Amino acid sequence: MQTGTRRVVLVGTGFVGMSFAYSMVNQGGTEELVLIDVNHEKAVGEAMDLNHGIPFGPEKIEIWAGDYSDCKTADIVVVTAGVNQQPGETRLALVERNAKIMRDVIKNVMQSGFNGILLIASNPVDVLTYIAWQESGLPKHRVIGTGTTLDTARLRYQMGKYLDVDPRNVHGYIVGEHGDTETPLWSHTSVGVKPIFDIIKDHPEYKREDLEEIYVNVRDAAYHIIERKRATYYGIGMCITRIVKAILNDENSVLPVSAYLDGEYGLHDIFTGVPAIVNRNGIREVFNLNISPEELEQLTKSVSILKETLDTVR
Repeated sequence: MQTGTRRVVLVGTGFVGMSFAYSMVNQGGTEELVLIDVNHEKAVGEAMDLNHGIPFGPEKIEIWAGDYSDCKTADIVVVTAGVNQQPGETRLALVERNAKIMRDVIKNVMQSGFNGILLIASNPVDVLTYIAWQESGLPKHRVIGTGTTLDTARLRYQMGKYLDVDPRNVHGYIVGEHGDTETPLWSHTSVGVKPIFDIIKDHPEYKREDLEEIYVNVRDAAYHIIERKRATYYGIGMCITRIVKAILNDENSVLPVSAYLDGEYGLHDIFTGVPAIVNRNGIREVFNLNISPEELEQLTKSVSILKETLDTVR
């Protein structure tokens, strides 16, 4: 990691990238934010627009449209570049189109002398995080995907509505692929410190069958949003900001990011969404939770599908 001035570089100024940038301007946490895009004039315009909000932000941030040379002294490079998911298209179907883009981006980032942390948000995020790791040559703990942070946020929001509690007090995770094969860890879901199954037992108005419906709504949320507004970006923008701040502030926060598995859950050589401790050095530790046999089966299935997809673009 670099020392001195905090610098975050964003590659890709589309809806997701700019939702992240806007969130960073509003929340603060970095001193420099550099925007890179294949369309440089768009990046210039976006930087101008963001700068006009600085007087009302929580802190002063230097924002400009740059190039890959700006990555040399960056603490974090966030990659959101890629083509969008189309209506009805799975995230995994995006892989061939976006794998080439990711390799080109990472090659240019690394040629600058970059030695910080890569944070990948482009879809399909698990596969592209693996590609970014291979292309970069960085240690595995310094390459992170946004993983299931958004899915987990969706789960906590839906559970908060269902139980009529603050979603920030719902503790639970979605793991596996950021996509159709993701799975909820109901065995580790609680409100405060009370397990969800104990809540259901104590309150007859809540039922286990309802959890399946909540999960399906979480899993399919992107399809519902894309059908209505063509893309999802606000939620993931805030998720990226959360991860970036956990890194820059050395928080040692537990977040469900796409991390490299090297034996955890009996799985190897893949990046996928799992709870992990995130700090200034990247991934400090991947939690190897004692999950139910059904959850482990679904996670294993999810990883096998990710590996099949990865094999087509290695």
